[in-house]
Amino acid sequence: MLPPTRQRKQTGVTEPSVISSGKGKIVTARGGVLAFKAIAAHTDGDFSLMERTVPPHGRRPLPHRHVNCSEAFWVLDGTITFVLDGVEQSGGRDDFLLVPRGAAHTFGNDRDEPARLLVLHAPAMDAYFTELDTLWSRPHPPTPEEERSLMSRYGMEPA
Repeated sequence: MLPPTRQRKQTGVTEPSVISSGKGKIVTARGGVLAFKAIAAHTDGDFSLMERTVPPHGRRPLPHRHVNCSEAFWVLDGTITFVLDGVEQSGGRDDFLLVPRGAAHTFGNDRDEPARLLVLHAPAMDAYFTELDTLWSRPHPPTPEEERSLMSRYGMEPA
C-alpha cells in the first residue's frame, strides 16, 4: 500500500486502492456503461482503464483507427465480436485482444446477453468518452457525422 501522502482518490471512489466492479467514474454511450478505473488525471495521461458493459445487439462503434493511441480489450463476461483489420473474431471470457496503433477496428455484442470488458487506452482516452457521454445523453442519438467529428478531435480516423 502507498504511504498516505502518495494515495490518490478517484472520482466516484471512496477507497483509494480498490475499485469494485461497476464502480469508478461512470459514463454511458450506445446503451453501454463505462466505469473508469483509471483516468488521465490519475495516470499523468499515460493510460486510462475502463470496465465496459456492452448491451446485447447494441450499436457498434464506427470502424476506426487510433493514430495516437493503442487499445487493448480483455473479455470479462459474455462474447464480443471484434473486427480487426477486416478480420472478424469472437472473444469469450478471459480472451484478450491488442489493437495496435493505426489498426482498423470495431467491436460489438451480437449475443442475447450483456457482455463485459476491460478496455485499456494508452495514452488515456477518458476525455473522449466523457464527451461521447454528452452526445448520447441528448433526447436523440448522435448522427454518425457527429460521432466522426468527435472522434477526429481525439486522434481517431474512420476506417
